[in-house]
Amino acid sequence: MKRTVPLMLALVGGVIMIIQYFIPHQVSQDVFDYYTSWAPVVSGFALILGVGSITRLHYHKLRAREKNWPFSIAVLVPIYLMPIFAFFVPASLGGGSEFPGFFDFMYTRVQVPIQATMFSMLAFYIASAAFRAFRAKSLLATVLLLAAVIVMLGQVPVGDLLGRWLPDTGQWILRYPNLAAKRAIELGVGFGMLATCLKIIFGVERGWLGGAGR
Repeated sequence: MKRTVPLMLALVGGVIMIIQYFIPHQVSQDVFDYYTSWAPVVSGFALILGVGSITRLHYHKLRAREKNWPFSIAVLVPIYLMPIFAFFVPASLGGGSEFPGFFDFMYTRVQVPIQATMFSMLAFYIASAAFRAFRAKSLLATVLLLAAVIVMLGQVPVGDLLGRWLPDTGQWILRYPNLAAKRAIELGVGFGMLATCLKIIFGVERGWLGGAGR
């Protein structure tokens, strides 16, 4: 039952969604709207499962005093403390939907700076990857380097000082060669997603069942 029921639900739901996509009828649209109306409910249960899973993982780390176990405290405390202050603590004490007090402080002074720090660190990783990728070790690498330089200079005011041809060439690279490669990648990703969805619908891929999928 642990495998049969989820597999049947995935099969029936997936086939219905596939069929309704190709039937331009109001009944088909009603079926689609009915199924999509359950998305918030499914998302709520998924959130509960996610919170339970991450709680169990970090609880075992704390219990076993594994390496970097204090970071588990930094994960678990906000997960449970923030909802308490957001929904259950009166606004006068630092909760409520108006984001006053402690909840506002934790969100604007802790979470937002952490997010900004994470995104700013990505810039250094991107710069490092670009430095390694743009080394002119071969003909293709040289073409990539020249195209990147033209596009980057074409996006800044300094490019206009070197001639109008530079921004125009940069735009041409973005509109044609770059767009063609982007569409090819998107097609590949789309076919990969389609293949994965069909494998899940017809029960070929069962990794999403977790331990029950073995």
